[in-house]
Amino acid sequence: MVSMKKTQHLTERRLADAWAELQNHSDQGNPLEADAYRLAFADPEFLLRRETRGIRFQLEMLKPDLDQTEQGIDSTIVVFGSARFLSPQDAQTSLEQAQLSGDASALVVAQRQVRNAHYYDQARLFARLVAGYSAHRRREERLFIATGGGPGIMEAANRGAHEMGALSVGLNIALPHEQSANPYITPSLSFKFHYFALRKMHFMIRAKALVAFPGGFGTLDELFEVITLVQTRKAKPVPIVLFGTDYWKRLFSTDVMLEEGVISPQDMDLFTYVDEPQAAWDVIQKFYGL
Repeated sequence: MVSMKKTQHLTERRLADAWAELQNHSDQGNPLEADAYRLAFADPEFLLRRETRGIRFQLEMLKPDLDQTEQGIDSTIVVFGSARFLSPQDAQTSLEQAQLSGDASALVVAQRQVRNAHYYDQARLFARLVAGYSAHRRREERLFIATGGGPGIMEAANRGAHEMGALSVGLNIALPHEQSANPYITPSLSFKFHYFALRKMHFMIRAKALVAFPGGFGTLDELFEVITLVQTRKAKPVPIVLFGTDYWKRLFSTDVMLEEGVISPQDMDLFTYVDEPQAAWDVIQKFYGL
């Protein structure tokens, strides 16, 4: 028994050392040199080759799936939205600093942040509604908040679930400017992806609804991916809720698409506009008869 434990310990250290060695080389700007004798699955240089991309796809598919299954995350409500919206408290602090600085451009930005901060609170309140519903349900009936794991609207939704003592998921993405996970995600459900495609696939695997708050290119990418999958019946119908009627109707005109015949009238039924957290939750409850 002692011998087996020693062997296991040595094996674990060798695996850890392999990755530590790679990180050390990278930090020092040294070229990465393959180690022919290293076990293939413990060889970072080998796993990062172009030819092993398919293996990396599979790993990014498998790891979050297994971890969520083991923790009872079967059904999620996915919340998208801008990473740039601040909480009301942070927005007010930013405004006060801008006023003191006398910087006109900074003041314009800070005023906009204050104007948009209500979306942070609304995402937080919506998540609390979902978590409150699930608190006393059987495991198979529970709904969990899932976000992109970053700041802004994502943080707000994870925060609302956290305040209710509920588990919540964060599916973060590795970016050049290193977006870090927000502190309200359940640590064992905080995942990091390299590939956008695999990340978006994980959003859809367990999603029972999508709530999209105002956001930029990333939010639009995720939103239209879901709409397209549902429209083409590549994914089962789910409630798609656009939170912030004025924002979404100013951003893109479905009337133009209808007039030009690029969408059908029935496609307008794929999503619903709302402006209050309870209204968003009501749409989901009505869809599933909760």
